[in-house]
Amino acid sequence: MSINRSVSSFQATGVGTIAIVLWAALALLTVRAGAIPPFELLSLCFAIAFLAGIGVLSSRGWEAIAQLRQPLQPWLAAFLGIFLYHALYFYALSAAPPARASLIAYLWPLLIVLLSATLTKGRLYPRHLAGALLGLAGTCLVVLGQQRAGPTTGSVLGYAAAGCCAIVWSSYSVINRRFTKTPSAMIVGVCGAVALVGAASHLLCEPTTVWPERSQWIAILGLGLGPTGLAFFAWDFATKHGNLPLLGALSYLAPVLSTFLLTITGAVPPSASLFVSALLVIAGALVATGTGGPRSSPARSG
Repeated sequence: MSINRSVSSFQATGVGTIAIVLWAALALLTVRAGAIPPFELLSLCFAIAFLAGIGVLSSRGWEAIAQLRQPLQPWLAAFLGIFLYHALYFYALSAAPPARASLIAYLWPLLIVLLSATLTKGRLYPRHLAGALLGLAGTCLVVLGQQRAGPTTGSVLGYAAAGCCAIVWSSYSVINRRFTKTPSAMIVGVCGAVALVGAASHLLCEPTTVWPERSQWIAILGLGLGPTGLAFFAWDFATKHGNLPLLGALSYLAPVLSTFLLTITGAVPPSASLFVSALLVIAGALVATGTGGPRSSPARSG
């Protein structure tokens, strides 16, 4: 099927914004899930994503299910990217002040903007970098403003894990461009593998298992279908076919939208810094999508 390349890139980038919006609900749904051990929660969420994905593929017939069989390289890239990011993220938030750990972890959009120019054949324009930096500034206000009275020290390993989060997710997002011919349906199988390894990690590393209550199950179901489900399918498609620098800049919308959701639901109080940070992130998105230079064409797979 012949599709205009610029339109295809625009549509794929639009699909990527679905993932960004869904990830904005991650913090709220995680809070609603309550005190469930991290690896147990990881396993439950990705198990739901796997079952939902298998259901969708089954409705399309065996040819759709057969798309799970793909070469080892894209399988490993997706599995390591998704599993390692979450494992490192959970550890970072338990070993260092969550606000500062989250800030370090959220360097991945900026790294995507920078890496997309060096690891692919894409082109980086000043507006992409400027938009990403404005988004980073807005994120600093959001994250640091959430815990102004929190502790100022933390485990060096916790901070290192947060930094590794940014490296892992940005590297996966950019390397995934190499697998443009691999269907995003493969992510269903990856979710299943992450659920299994998460369950094994839970049994090995976490001393207790918590059986969720009804309200927790609702939150877990939301996580499995949204931030740890559909979001990864959308992101897989977007990073393979969309505009990587623009996706990186737009990704800073996630922490701001996340904090707005927490504020609306009463989980965090409203503040002037939240309003200013929103303006910075929106300005960054507008700058990144501006017309102050030629648009970068999607990179070909390397």
